[in-house]
Formats: sequence, structure tokens, C-alpha cells
Amino acid sequence: MLVSLLLVILGFVMLMGGAEYTVRGAVAIANRLHIPSLIIGLTIVALGTSVPEFVVSIKSALTGNAGISVGNVIGSNIANVLLVLGASAVICPISCDGKAFYRDFSFLFVVTLVFAFFVIRGEFINWNGWVLLALLVMFLIYNYLGAQKDENAEDEIPSQLVNSSWWIILIALSGGLFAIAYGAEFLVSGAVELARVFGVSEEIIGVTIVAVGTSAPELATSCVAAFRRQNGIALGNVVGSNIWNIVFVMGATSAITDVKVADQFILFDVWVMMFASFMLLPIMMFKNKITRMEGLFMLICFIVYMYAQILINNGELILM
Repeated sequence: MLVSLLLVILGFVMLMGGAEYTVRGAVAIANRLHIPSLIIGLTIVALGTSVPEFVVSIKSALTGNAGISVGNVIGSNIANVLLVLGASAVICPISCDGKAFYRDFSFLFVVTLVFAFFVIRGEFINWNGWVLLALLVMFLIYNYLGAQKDENAEDEIPSQLVNSSWWIILIALSGGLFAIAYGAEFLVSGAVELARVFGVSEEIIGVTIVAVGTSAPELATSCVAAFRRQNGIALGNVVGSNIWNIVFVMGATSAITDVKVADQFILFDVWVMMFASFMLLPIMMFKNKITRMEGLFMLICFIVYMYAQILINNGELILM
């Protein structure tokens, strides 16, 4: 138990340090290439912070722990919006160019609906995975064309590495992502072992501890970005990570092996995921900004969701 606790602490330290250098490196790339940091957040940073979900889901599916595999993706997408964006907005209100947000959110909307359809069917099979991976290719092309249309980078604070050599920038980014990936693995491993000691079910572990643990990179990165007023990275990281979690993580997992979906995910969790994802639209539609109060509301929704998981695990909330 002591070893598990030490892993959690070590993972947290690595996540925070890795997030700092990931943000610096990512923003420096955006500055040097004169492209919006939102695009960098949606692609490079989002992919990097989705690596823990990918590793955990693949390992879980191949070892027969489907509850953790599917729950990891669903729970991470819920945590990314309600916890990560909520906490980031409380630190500093998040604003974004409306046109760019709607362009990328529309893609998130589509892939979320496709993912929910597969979940409700009760099983991810081989062709489902290839459909999701095809959507990943479309997403990359979509963002490349979007970057071509954006003439100027967003008006944000330049990175401290903007005047450094490309080698320094790439080392900072890759080193930060490396620390994030291994920090998340240590954090998840320790947290899962602690949960099992207390008799928590596989499905609950998947949508809570593992999901929050693998969302820790997004949480650390977006909070650091919000603190440094890098709105494009903070928002793009979350929207992009949710897209990558669905089309890359679940796409690759189900392309490799069939994955059964637990009833809890069909009856409850996938609907919460859709609510969390789609709630961004009305918030951003009218003022292109997530205020501190709205961030606080997101955090409260996340706490309620975690409490519901406790009730489900204890048999006090029965899903029909």
C-alpha cells in the first residue's frame, strides 16, 4: 500500500513538471510557425496527452479487462470537460476565437455521436475500430486545411522558448510528453492498486480512478496553460484529447480486439459523456468564453458524477 501511495505522488510530480515543458514547447512551435496555438493544442499536445489513455485501453482490452478499456475513454472524456476545463476556467476564464472553436467542436460532435452509437450497441467490433480510425485521418486533414486558412496566430503570450533553437524546443516538448506519459502510468498504477484494496469494481475503477488518472496530463497541461494565459492550448487540448480518445484510442483498441460494453456504460456513463461534451456549445455560442462561474459549475457537475459512481458501487443507485 505504501508503494502504491509513493507511485501516486511520483506520478503527480512528473505530470506537473512535464506539463510545464509541454506547454512551453507547444506554444513555441505555434509562435515559430505562425499558426494558432489552438491547432497545436488539438493535434500535437492532444495526441501526447492521450498516450496514457491509449496505453491503458490497449493493455486492458488485451488482458480481458474490457470494463477498464471502455470506461477509461468514457470517463476521460467526462473528466476532460468537467474537471480539466472547469479547473482551468476557475484559474483563468478561457476565451477562444468562435469560428475556430465551432469548426473543431463540430468534429467532436460527430465523433461523439458515432462513439455513443457503438456503445449503445453493446460491443465494439473490428469494423467499428476502422471506422473510428478513418475519422482520425479525416480529423488530421481537417485541421491541416484549417491551419492553412488561418493567416495569423492567436494573440497570446509568446513562449519563453520562442527564441531558442528548434532542438531545444523539440527536446522540451518531447521531454515534457515523456514525463507526462510515465507520470500518468505511475499515478494510474498506484491509484488502481489502492482502489482494489478497498474492493472497488472494475467498471467503477475504469470510469473514475483510471479515467481521472489518464486525464491528469490534460488537467496538468490545461491548468498550466490557463495560468500562463495560453487559451488556445487549454481549450484545444481538451477538445482535441476528447477527439483523439474516441477515434485513436478506442479506434485502435477495437481494431485489434473486440471489446464488450458493460450495461452501466450503456445506461448511464455514455449519456453523461454526451452531456459533458455538448454543454460546451451553448457556453461558447453566445460569448466565446468560459467564465469562472461556469468553470465552477463544471466542477460541481463532476463531483456529482463521482458521487453517483460511489452510490453505484455501493449498490445504492441501481441502473435499470
